[in-house]
Amino acid sequence: MRIDAHHHFWQPGRFKYPWIGPATPALERDFGPGDLVPLLTEHRLDGSILVQTIHSLAETEWFLELAKAEERLLGVVGWTDLAAKELAASLDRLAAAGKLVGVRHNFQDDPDSAWLESEAVQQGLAVLADRELAFDLLLRPRHLAAAIETARRHPDLRLVVDHIAKPPIAARRGWSHDGGEWEAGIRELAHCPNVTCKLSGMITEADPRQWTCDDLKPYVDHVLACFHADRVMFGSDWPVCLLAGSYRQVIEALDSTLIGLSHAEQALVFGENAATFYRLETEPE
Repeated sequence: MRIDAHHHFWQPGRFKYPWIGPATPALERDFGPGDLVPLLTEHRLDGSILVQTIHSLAETEWFLELAKAEERLLGVVGWTDLAAKELAASLDRLAAAGKLVGVRHNFQDDPDSAWLESEAVQQGLAVLADRELAFDLLLRPRHLAAAIETARRHPDLRLVVDHIAKPPIAARRGWSHDGGEWEAGIRELAHCPNVTCKLSGMITEADPRQWTCDDLKPYVDHVLACFHADRVMFGSDWPVCLLAGSYRQVIEALDSTLIGLSHAEQALVFGENAATFYRLETEPE
């Protein structure tokens, strides 16, 4: 299977999105299955993983309804409060709707910089592991140390790093020689066998007006050197990617950076790893 392991939908008239406004006109409209499915068809993708955008149970419930109606939405990474006492009941209720494959929290911009390290959240992650649900790590390089400790504490919890942890691609930084935390953090995190990494969200971390594949390649190469082809997966980050390029440009850019991989390795990156990681049970007809 060929799978887009990371995309979003939204309805600005229904929910409030802090990143959508006059400065992002390309995003100021509804995005839903009717917009995505033609792109999946055009690029020979069998299905996708729909990922939360805001801390809202209502959004997760909406996503699960959409996934129930559209067979090419293979799974939903939703949101629920991992620190809540009623977490187990909330997860069970959401899972009963079908297609819930994981949970995510927008830790990258959380005002509580120690959110992931809190004991209540750590206990919540143990509940996720007990229910065999995955956790998407939306973070920045400064959070990698906390992610490493979390991965070590929960060896049975499947974790995936979104957007390669958002290194400062536009500034060509993040490397150990320039004092950056990203290079060493990714290497250390990859030592945890329960962690996977999404090759997603990169063109918006590069210069959105004049990025090139050469800007992305050193970062992709480092992720591949650390995680190898069997623990990375493609994600478009559509429609956020529209701030810097089209769906086609995202795929073509990743194709270019993966040119040294075998066909079998590319098949892993473009779908097989996502199906395994998210434990997708069925294939679309």
